[in-house]
Amino acid sequence: MRRPEEPRRPVGEAANPFATQHRMTIPGPDGAELNLAESPLARLAAATKGEAPFLERHQVEAGERVRRLVERAQLQPRLTMAYSAARTAGNRQSAAAEMSDMAADARKALAAIHRVLPRDCAGVVLDVCGLFKGLQQVEHERGWPRRSAKLVLRIGLEQLAQHFGLSPVAIGEPNRRPRQWMGEGARPERFE
Repeated sequence: MRRPEEPRRPVGEAANPFATQHRMTIPGPDGAELNLAESPLARLAAATKGEAPFLERHQVEAGERVRRLVERAQLQPRLTMAYSAARTAGNRQSAAAEMSDMAADARKALAAIHRVLPRDCAGVVLDVCGLFKGLQQVEHERGWPRRSAKLVLRIGLEQLAQHFGLSPVAIGEPNRRPRQWMGEGARPERFE
């Protein structure tokens, strides 16, 4: 028996209204929506009680870039069984040889971030954005006073946003003409 076809939903509309109520989406720099509920920076990026959010959009984007780099660099600990072939005495490939080019490039980018940021800022940004540690856990591990990791995180994300070329306002020529791949007044030929 064939089910009657459901009406198509507009693009971007969620299938599950229950899940939709738990999403906190903001438009990303490329136009795609970012779900801040999946981000460790979600609470800090949300405006509360009519006040401005603690983190601005460009700082959140810098943190999201760090998160994506850590994922690509494969630095997060494994939580499940590894089903890859076991290493034997005859199979002596180094870990560097097995690492993909994408992971190696991501690790180089993370090393560049560590060179650009102060040591404490780099550590907090990596712990919170990449390894999903809570601010209280970071403060406890480092022996810092309460709420200090929050400030160090904002300073680190601001410096990181500057490193990535992100700013809180758009900068550029206000009235730039659209660029065309064909000459002025040219029309494509018809293929038949």
